[in-house]
Amino acid sequence: MDMSMGGMSMGGPDEFQTTNMGLAHDFWYIIAAVLGFMALCRLVNLYKSRTRLQKRFANSVQYPTKPSNQFLEIWATLTALIRESSYPQLYVPSSWFSWMTPPPLGRVITLLVYWAIIISMMTANAIKHDAFFWERIGFRNAWITVMQMPLLYLLASKCSIIGLIAGTGHERLNWLHRWVGRTMFVTAAVHGWHFIAEWQRAGILDFQMKMMGIVKYGFAAWAVLGWTLISGFAPLRRLGYEFFVLQHLVSAVLFIWLVYVHVPAAARWNVWFSIGALCFDRACRTVLLVWQNIKFRPNRSRCKGGQRIGHFAQIRAVGDSITVINIKDVHFKWKAGQHLYLWMPAIGPVEAHPYTIACAHQLPETCICNSIQLVVRKHGGFSKRLHERAVKDHGKGRKGNYTVFVSGPYGMPPRLDIYETVILISASTGASFTLAILEDLLANAKTNCIKRINFLLTTKQGEEIDFYVKRLHEFLDGAREVGIELLVHVAITRSDSTSVPPTSVLPTTTEGRSSSRSSSWGSNLGDREKRSGTTGGGRDVEDKALSLTPRRPLSDAGSTDSHVHHSTTRPDIAAFIRAPVEATGGETKVVVCGGPSLVAKVRNCVASLADERAVHKGTGAQGIGLFVEEYSF
Repeated sequence: MDMSMGGMSMGGPDEFQTTNMGLAHDFWYIIAAVLGFMALCRLVNLYKSRTRLQKRFANSVQYPTKPSNQFLEIWATLTALIRESSYPQLYVPSSWFSWMTPPPLGRVITLLVYWAIIISMMTANAIKHDAFFWERIGFRNAWITVMQMPLLYLLASKCSIIGLIAGTGHERLNWLHRWVGRTMFVTAAVHGWHFIAEWQRAGILDFQMKMMGIVKYGFAAWAVLGWTLISGFAPLRRLGYEFFVLQHLVSAVLFIWLVYVHVPAAARWNVWFSIGALCFDRACRTVLLVWQNIKFRPNRSRCKGGQRIGHFAQIRAVGDSITVINIKDVHFKWKAGQHLYLWMPAIGPVEAHPYTIACAHQLPETCICNSIQLVVRKHGGFSKRLHERAVKDHGKGRKGNYTVFVSGPYGMPPRLDIYETVILISASTGASFTLAILEDLLANAKTNCIKRINFLLTTKQGEEIDFYVKRLHEFLDGAREVGIELLVHVAITRSDSTSVPPTSVLPTTTEGRSSSRSSSWGSNLGDREKRSGTTGGGRDVEDKALSLTPRRPLSDAGSTDSHVHHSTTRPDIAAFIRAPVEATGGETKVVVCGGPSLVAKVRNCVASLADERAVHKGTGAQGIGLFVEEYSF
């Protein structure tokens, strides 16, 4: 395959290949250095966390989350500077063009640095106007393209080695996976264009296209890369998410084969690296799938969960848009905020969809036996068929019993036990993420630094959150028992909503209301079928609260505790975040789960407030961290 007579193969003169291979090795040295730095940061943060928890048990320390020595003070200042420069985001407020919203500033800076490295390698000692000008740049960009290929596949892995080292879930690396693919498309275009231009100038273009088979493979690989780029744009991806996933997998395998037959032997280590990354990911996921769906010694006496293959599950429709799935007696553990992939052959024979596990612990005196409960909002495709089947089963008097398979759990949720104040913001079924975290924090209150939690749940329709509101009232009682101040605000922003009668509404204020929070106005939940879920350490679907019969108003759903506020207006996000931040003497963490509009709003509010208060810059103001879980499928 290695053509030495001006072909599009990546061999070329020895001086080209030696230099180009050196640049490819340098690229991976840079990647290794970045991962090493991120691992070092994780170690420092681990040291900080242990220091805070140790101080928490020292009764003489009033604010254990404050830096306790000069090193941690410097680290806190650097962290604050990075946060303030990475959080801001511009949002495009158009229903047609919101998908064109640029990444937050931190990701933009990351991309600019990445592109600076790529461009410098594309051009370093390559732009010389001599007889080899076109070939030199063509060969150079061939190597620049193929050296990025393993990174592309590593970033796409669900069992991600990069994520394990960096301390992040695969879903939070997916944006970089897409941008690396787009960068490869550009560098591959530069590679091909320079060879075509040279052949055209020499008058041998037609000859080369007919005689050199590797050229055709190169064009095919570039076309596959272009197709994955176009089909990956949000509007097309949402037209048929199941089809997108299937064709994306086929394209990934086809691309590897086309590149393999196109490049010379000296460059195939990049292809084998990519194959290794793909196979490792698939092998790990297969092991997880088998382990989590086969019970070698099932206990058939426990909660109908004793089947050997798969899991027994029940589905139940709640209102016009919510379906609850209760998966009985799972034999694996999870962390609050993680998600899993659900495969229900009876409804989606070849589909597996991600849902958040929203409950962290098994509640006492229930028959759940470590069951998982998922709350799914109806969009299109699988979620629509699921809801229709649940309605149909209810109409025929059936309980809706099915066999399901799960893969996961995936994701690395934020560590919140080392903060004094936690602010949880969610839109609609995004509460599956924040409620699981809330439950976990309350269950471990004796071993964390948290003193107060502010919770905002917002939606357009009250029926979407009845399930969550009932649990929130239960958590209020639990918070009082463990000595944590919990303030809750529920906002239903659609004025024609019948779930909250006007007489029960408490107005939203812009000051002093640390329980007010909003999120539903821009959530655009249809953007993704990453359906939020709930783990059912909580309630069986046989619970009367999950029936199709008309439900009571939210205002009557539980206690009349003054710490629960209802409104039919959109609360002021900035004021809601500011109140608890100004009331705390330690560090604050904001967690948001919602659509692009809500996420951008929270990002900008946190960045603006941190800059205004000059946190960790000599003012005495403590840090404000942010964790984002965005609807992005």
